[in-house]
Amino acid sequence: MTSTPGATPPASSLDPAVAARLKRGADGLVPAIAQQYDTGEVLMLGWMDDEALHRTLTTGRCTYWSRSRQEYWVKGDTSGHVQHVKSVALDCDADTVLVKVDQTGAACHTGDRTCFDADALPLGK
Repeated sequence: MTSTPGATPPASSLDPAVAARLKRGADGLVPAIAQQYDTGEVLMLGWMDDEALHRTLTTGRCTYWSRSRQEYWVKGDTSGHVQHVKSVALDCDADTVLVKVDQTGAACHTGDRTCFDADALPLGK
């Protein structure tokens, strides 16, 4: 499915109570942080609209909205690096989703375990 998310979410099967709580950006998206459930390791940041969140909650696999390709994608369908969902929570402002997952293989498209494996930025004095 390649519908474009918007500020007013399209019809979705997302629980209306959850949809009412979400605070979306102007593009209809919320950031979704994927975290390894048992270690707390931050794996990646993706984007979800109501439908992507619904699919994530109901399939047990992370579904994201690709801003560059303008389509939904399920983590691991191409790479085999699957994210099995263990829990999903909204932050205190309901403008960010935290998805705790069991990550198979690399989370980053570069092949690194996380998208945050690059060199740390220097802290200035």
